Amino acid sequence: MLATVLFTGIVVLGATAGGRPEHTIEAIRYATVPRFPLAGLMMGAPKDETIDIAMVVWLVRGGGRTVLFDAGFHREKWMKEFTITDYLRPDGAVALAGVKPGEVTDIVVSHVHWDHMGGIDLFPAARVWIQKKEYAYYTGEAWQPGGRNGGVDPDDIAALVRLNTEGRLRFVDGDDVEILPGIRAYTGARHTFASQYLRIDGPQPVVLASDNCYLDRNLSEHVASATFGEEDRAANLAAQKRMIELAGSADRVIPGHDPRQFQRFPSQGRVARIR
Repeated sequence: MLATVLFTGIVVLGATAGGRPEHTIEAIRYATVPRFPLAGLMMGAPKDETIDIAMVVWLVRGGGRTVLFDAGFHREKWMKEFTITDYLRPDGAVALAGVKPGEVTDIVVSHVHWDHMGGIDLFPAARVWIQKKEYAYYTGEAWQPGGRNGGVDPDDIAALVRLNTEGRLRFVDGDDVEILPGIRAYTGARHTFASQYLRIDGPQPVVLASDNCYLDRNLSEHVASATFGEEDRAANLAAQKRMIELAGSADRVIPGHDPRQFQRFPSQGRVARIR
């Protein structure tokens, strides 16, 4: 019954005995990248193995807030650069869970790559949360000689700066920071300069990893996600171990691009109910 109510967009949320909000969590698949090289997701994977990866945003509702973790993308250049199938613009995909674009109150950006931050301009009322050091690096040093800006769209950065000038940007300053009641941000996975992931509190906490852990196989096989380079392997493995500890179980760590999240959890179309 609860799932039926959820997917028609009518959700009644309460609070825990301690007064903390209870959150529902949904994964929403807005596109697929077919036949993606597994070696781009798992360091040292066979070069001839591929996977159809899920392009996902996560919707977290509770405590009077409607929060997106990541915002997808919509710029045409990435359609041309990658083979994208089954595409539905992120604001339309979120509407399938009963949420209009203007009803999204907050967007937490895990990192600035095109497929995670490119949709921040589709949700006109949302505050956008990003790590302070991530913002500083990619609005400055990343574009200087020797800087690293692969996978980052200059138009997305311009949109991010514009949100700051409009007073809609919020900085997350470091690790283990509660940004909203029951929602904490963590750093240390080094997917980008200062990427972050989330822990959603509750009797059974859930960690939303985004690209800090791509697949369930990263966790089960103890393999680092593809990151800046070999120098970050140990840090990424340590972060994956910490994610499991924060969630209390590897089953409650949700990797960023694994289509299995739509098989492991009750799903209707593009929407999977994680909690």
